Amino acid sequence: MKRKPWLILLCVVGVFTLTSCTAKSDSTSEIVIGEFGSLTGTTATFGISTKNGIDMAVDDLNKAGGLLGKKVRVIVEDDQGKPEEAQTVVTKLITKDQVMAVLGEVASSRTMAAAPVAQQNGIPLISPSSTNPKVTEIGDYIFRVCFIDPFQGLVMAKFATNTLKVKKVAILRDIKNDYSVGLAEVFVDNFKKMGGNIVANESYSEGDTDFSAQLTSIKSKNPEAVFMPGYYTEVGLVVRQAHKLGLNIPFMGGDGWDSPSLVQIGGEAVNGSYYSNHFSVSDPNPKIQKFVTDYKARYSATPDALAGLGYDAASVLFDAVKRANSTDGAKIREAIASTKDFEGITGKITIDKDRNAVKPAVVLQVKDGKLQYVETITP
Repeated sequence: MKRKPWLILLCVVGVFTLTSCTAKSDSTSEIVIGEFGSLTGTTATFGISTKNGIDMAVDDLNKAGGLLGKKVRVIVEDDQGKPEEAQTVVTKLITKDQVMAVLGEVASSRTMAAAPVAQQNGIPLISPSSTNPKVTEIGDYIFRVCFIDPFQGLVMAKFATNTLKVKKVAILRDIKNDYSVGLAEVFVDNFKKMGGNIVANESYSEGDTDFSAQLTSIKSKNPEAVFMPGYYTEVGLVVRQAHKLGLNIPFMGGDGWDSPSLVQIGGEAVNGSYYSNHFSVSDPNPKIQKFVTDYKARYSATPDALAGLGYDAASVLFDAVKRANSTDGAKIREAIASTKDFEGITGKITIDKDRNAVKPAVVLQVKDGKLQYVETITP
């Protein structure tokens, strides 16, 4: 039987209309958020651990019914550990993918490169673990769920003075890294106020592999300890080279040390080193132990602090969206800003007036290739 042309056209239009309606229905049946991090590059474990934590938080949320009656989907972008790439991928997430919020980054330099894009577009951004104070100064849409360097630097200055009881410390900082430079400055200021002396002040750049000149200079000043607020890749190499030079004194650092690769790179040389961190997997808190157990079951690895902070960043965002009962950026921003006593994996989180998290820090020691809890220092 012949079909009339107009009838065929009507059927075709009907098919396209149905397809279009179906696509639109799919797009409104989920909430989309963005995530950016260093999934490749010299600090890849940072991005991978954070992503693992965020994935767990999203899965837990979706299993419990989702957010505002919808499933949550995350679009993940790899910034390759480059600030300029971080800005590019966040621009893409906001303008092309139209995410309602962004999670990331770990490194302060990369968050600071991307945060202005979120601020200009009115999209809330929560950094899991960028500790440089300047991060949240970019604007009122920028938040973090970690403590900041002024607190972390104070923690390690107190630890050096009161626990290690050292008076002479050398500094070795990554001169091109905002996190490293800022944390070193805070440590120096507080350590001096506590009666300590900085006997050497050396620097390097991320990606360097030979530190013999700096270490030889440090050794000649006879310090009792070295404070190196860098990232695990260089830290492992530095401590190994220090031991070969006979510089067998404690090395101290910040949360940038936290990676399974630290011991892999540094070997036995990192034993006896200390660094500040956001939580300890040996904490008996049932919430933490459940997270550790679930993480090990899923990834066959022990979670580091970056994983816990990734989980917390996502969870704080989800809690804010529920309280705002909206996906509107301004309403979510207000809800995040009012977060108080949120029970996270890495501690109880309250967002202060500067959009920073007020929470305690722990000091960990590398011993026999494993991390051991030493003490907790509260704000």
